[in-house]
Amino acid sequence: MAEPHPIAGTRIALFSGNYNYEKDGANQALNRLVGYLLRQGAEVKVFSPTTDTPAFEPEGELHSLPSKPIPTRTEYQFPLGLSEENKATLEAFDPQIVHLSSPDVSGHRALTWARKRGIPTVASVHTRFETYPAYYGAAWAEKPLLAIMRRYYNRCDIVLAPTEVIREEYRKLGLGERFGIWQRGVDKSIFNPGRRDLEWRREMGIADDAVAIGYLGRLVLEKGLGQFAEVIGELRERGVKHEVLVIGEGPARDWFAERVPDARFAGFQIGEGLARAVAGMDVLLNASSTEGFSNVTLESMACAHPVVAVDTIGSDHLVQDGVNGRLIERGNIAGFADALEAYCKGASLREAHGQAALARAHEFDWDGVNDAVAQTYLELLKERG
Repeated sequence: MAEPHPIAGTRIALFSGNYNYEKDGANQALNRLVGYLLRQGAEVKVFSPTTDTPAFEPEGELHSLPSKPIPTRTEYQFPLGLSEENKATLEAFDPQIVHLSSPDVSGHRALTWARKRGIPTVASVHTRFETYPAYYGAAWAEKPLLAIMRRYYNRCDIVLAPTEVIREEYRKLGLGERFGIWQRGVDKSIFNPGRRDLEWRREMGIADDAVAIGYLGRLVLEKGLGQFAEVIGELRERGVKHEVLVIGEGPARDWFAERVPDARFAGFQIGEGLARAVAGMDVLLNASSTEGFSNVTLESMACAHPVVAVDTIGSDHLVQDGVNGRLIERGNIAGFADALEAYCKGASLREAHGQAALARAHEFDWDGVNDAVAQTYLELLKERG
C-alpha cells in the first residue's frame, strides 16, 4: 500500500474571484489543483463568488462570497469581502494554509484574516491585472492599481508565479518579497492530435486542405482581439489563403465578428468538444499580452500546432522562436502576417514546428506542477513549526 502524501489531512482555504461561474484558464488551473489536493487526502474549502448559471461543476466544497456584477462586464462578479457566514465557516474550519488567487477585496480581507491568526498565506499569479486598464482607455489607473497590488502581494508569505520570467518581473515591480514557481500543465489524454475530426471541420465550413488559423479563449478586448483582427486583415490584403476558427464566447463577440467577417465561430466548448475544436485548427495565433501563463498556447501545442504569439512573458517560456512557433513584437502586424503566411504556404514547416510543439507540451504534467504547490504549503508549515 502506498504511503500517504505528506499533505494528507492539511486544511486549506482557497480564495478565487471566479472559481467556476465563467470558464477561463485561471480557474481551470485552480480546479485541477483542488482536485489533486483532495486526491492526496487534504481538506479544502473554496471561497468564490457564485452565480445561478455556473460554467461547470466545481472541484471541492464551494462557499459563496458576497459580490456584485461588474457594471461594464456583467458576466463577471466583483467580490465584496467576507460575509459573516464566510467568517464563521473559516473559524470552524481553522485552515492551516490560506491560498489567495486574486488581489480583489475578498482576497485582501482573507489575507488580513489569516495574518491576524498567524496562518501562512500563499498568493498565486494567474493574470497580469496591471495590464488591463490600457485596453479600456484607463491607462491612468495602472499606477494606483499597482500600489494596491504591492500592498497585497507584499503581505503574503510567498507569491507563486507561473514562470521564472514573471517572477523576475514581479520582483522588479515590487509585487512580493518571496517567490516560488507554479507552472501549469496540460491533460494530454484530452488535448492531443488524435482529437482531430475532419468531418467536424467540414461541418464548420473548413475544407480538408485549408489552413485554419485559430483563436482560443474568451472574446474580450484584453485578449488581443484588435491585434488579431488586424493581422487577419493583412493576410486578406496579401491574398493568403486561410480560414479563421474562433473557439470561445464573450461580450466582444459581435465586435470581433464585424472585424473578422469570414471567421467560423465554434462557440463555447468544454471537455472533448473543446479538444476536438483545438485539434481542428492548424496554427494558433495568440495576440494577447495579459496572461500570466498561456494555457491556450500549451493546449494548442499538445495538439501538435505551431503557435504565433506576442513576444511577452505569458508565452515566451513555451514558444521557442523558429522551433515550435514564432514570437513577434506586440503591434508588429506585418511580422505576425509574415509568420502566418509562412505556415499557410509551407506544409512541411507547419508539420515540423507542430511536432516540436507537441514535444514541448509533453514536458508539462498537471500532477507534477500541482505537487510543487503542495510542497510549498508543507515548507511554510514546517517553517512555522
